Amino acid sequence: MTEQGAAPVRWRAGVTVALAILVVDQLTKAWAVSALAGHAPIPVLGDFLRLRLLYNPGAAFSIGSGSTWIFAILAAAAVAGLGWLVGRVRSGSWAVAFGLMLGGAATHLLDRLFRAPGFARGHVVDFLDYNGLFVGNVADIALTAGAALAVLLTVRGIGTDGGRANAKERRTPSSGD
Repeated sequence: MTEQGAAPVRWRAGVTVALAILVVDQLTKAWAVSALAGHAPIPVLGDFLRLRLLYNPGAAFSIGSGSTWIFAILAAAAVAGLGWLVGRVRSGSWAVAFGLMLGGAATHLLDRLFRAPGFARGHVVDFLDYNGLFVGNVADIALTAGAALAVLLTVRGIGTDGGRANAKERRTPSSGD
């Protein structure tokens, strides 16, 4: 396959990952709302992991809970930026990383836009309680995994084109030699 032909395949991989995250996250949130509302936390792995329904108006750890509309704007900007990156990426690993982050950001944006208490003020549904430290959802797992993968790829020197970021420097002698 030519390099030009590889890019659309990577784009489709990123979009497929993003759509899968969006669907799984929204389905698990719908389940959580119907099954966990009005119930005490349900232990899954003792106190380490429990199912507990919360509606989060803020960011991580409920930071900025009075500024939900700002998070809606930030989520929309993240979706636009990540969508642009997914469309340009030529590395399968980077497509997965950006797809994970795009899916997580998109599903959080949907919550902000369409959940109570109203448009652009909606609260994110959280239901995975990690030992009382924080409560999250599938989108949070995807965002974290995507960011961790992006860091790993960066540390390993893998560019979004799939090549090593410093490979050109090693092949080209410096002008001072």
